[in-house]
Amino acid sequence: MGTRIEKDFLGQKEIPDDAYYGVQTLRGKENFHITGIPMSLEPEFVRAFGYVKKAAALANRDLGVLDRRIADAIVVACDRLIGGQMRDQFVTDFIQGGAGTSTNMNANEVIANLALEHLGYRKGEYQHVSPNDHVNFGQSTNDVYPTAFRLALILRISSYADALRRLQEAFNAKGREFEGVLKMGRTHLQDAVPMSLGQEFHGWGTTIGEEVQRIEEVRSLLREINLGATAIGTSVTAAPGYPELATKHLSALTGIEFILAGDLVEATSDTGAYVLLSGVLKRTSSKLTKICNDIRLLASGPRCGLNEINLPQLQPGSSIMPGKVNPVIPEVVNQVGFLVIGLDLTVTLAASAGQLQLNVMEPVITFALFTSISTMQHAVSTLRVHCIEGITANVEHSREMVLNSLGIVTVLKPSLGYKQCAEIAREGYETGKSLHDIVVNERKLLTQEKWDEVFSFENLIRPKFEQ
Repeated sequence: MGTRIEKDFLGQKEIPDDAYYGVQTLRGKENFHITGIPMSLEPEFVRAFGYVKKAAALANRDLGVLDRRIADAIVVACDRLIGGQMRDQFVTDFIQGGAGTSTNMNANEVIANLALEHLGYRKGEYQHVSPNDHVNFGQSTNDVYPTAFRLALILRISSYADALRRLQEAFNAKGREFEGVLKMGRTHLQDAVPMSLGQEFHGWGTTIGEEVQRIEEVRSLLREINLGATAIGTSVTAAPGYPELATKHLSALTGIEFILAGDLVEATSDTGAYVLLSGVLKRTSSKLTKICNDIRLLASGPRCGLNEINLPQLQPGSSIMPGKVNPVIPEVVNQVGFLVIGLDLTVTLAASAGQLQLNVMEPVITFALFTSISTMQHAVSTLRVHCIEGITANVEHSREMVLNSLGIVTVLKPSLGYKQCAEIAREGYETGKSLHDIVVNERKLLTQEKWDEVFSFENLIRPKFEQ
């Protein structure tokens, strides 16, 4: 394989002939061996750069500051990125110094070389189409990178929100399936009062639905961009009217209504929207962790635990204990939750570490948020497909536990009063007698007819107020 020589003000480098990136990308690739995860593994980020660079070229063309022939070639190149091509040419590590300059130059060089080929030139003949002077005209990493990042996040969280909605629907479907299954509700891990298993699953569906709403809310904040701010927000090197026109083009290209920040200096260093998005992801992680803990408890046993539900049996659970099956899906979702909660701290620290007119820590925020969204989406889908949709209920076992519980004495409190109910519960605890024996057969505090009315399924899960 042949090579070509490219140079910048630091010197020259040999670039593989088939590479569409150039010398500045190669320097970034050589300097930053951090995560081992290149930008190419987040397709929406590559597409987002294509959209942003296309919007910039169109704006500069329309303003007459970029030669139409060059601008049109850049647009053709950007369309290839938007169409999902050339991803393998984006080789810079997610975490890097320079506030994302290596990634921005990776995009500039790939687009420039694609444009050169479109015009009939060879890669590296930058006197015809330059990564800096043409593709990056009127731009800086400090406005292009965050704009592309916000666009990529909007595109990325759309599929994540869809995964959450499908999980919500799965919980609600189980809620309907189990609406007639009586079980004991618990507080402090102790018997409390009866409920239906359907109510429990429906509650989980409701709480996940709230997370979908939070995602939609934070999406609107991501639509505010600083495109045209260039280096620090003063729009140095950008033509008059460029910020507004570039933003308009980006909105038209993506179908997303972007808003140019009212204060570009503030917007260039502000990372508050990322902190909020990370907080939403952390909140969802906390809820999923709680749900998965509940599922593991309800499925515990099977013979020596609660055993109210059965989880799909996916794999042997032990190398030493024959026949053991573990709740592996809730366990792995728990671990994802812990990861996302930790990455939220990373985002918080990075957001607070900006100095003066720029936050140079944005690359680690990028890595943290894309990692959180990706792992959460996989976890949510895995939980739905491999666990929730296959759960079955142990109907009779759950009912027997309710009727043998002392917790149901609470239902009698309106009729018998707290003090007498407490005495009845204590007697049951000390003697092992059932509440029915104590209340109906021995103390004759209720008739059998009244007992059946009070402890009917409907009254147990939707108690009527009585005086």
